[in-house]
Amino acid sequence: MAKDKAVKTGAFENTLEQLEELVRELESGDKSLEDSLALFEKGVMLAKDLSKRLEEAKTKVSALSQEGGKLVKKPFAAPDDR
Repeated sequence: MAKDKAVKTGAFENTLEQLEELVRELESGDKSLEDSLALFEKGVMLAKDLSKRLEEAKTKVSALSQEGGKLVKKPFAAPDDR
C-alpha cells in the first residue's frame, strides 16, 4: 500500500482527517480486498477513538449546569470504559 499510515492519536481534527482519507481510499474502489480490509480496520479504530473523544466532551459539557442564573462547573465522574 503506497499510503500505508499507522493509526496515530492526535488532535480530534487530525484523526477525523485521517478517517476521511481512509474513506476516500476505500470509495475509490481500486484497492485489493486485503488492502481494503486493512483500511477498514484502521477506519474502525479511528472511528472508535473519535466516538470516545466526543463522549468525553459531551460529559464535560453536561457537567456545566445553570444554578441561580449562573453557569457553574460541577465535578463529574468519567464514564466507565465500555
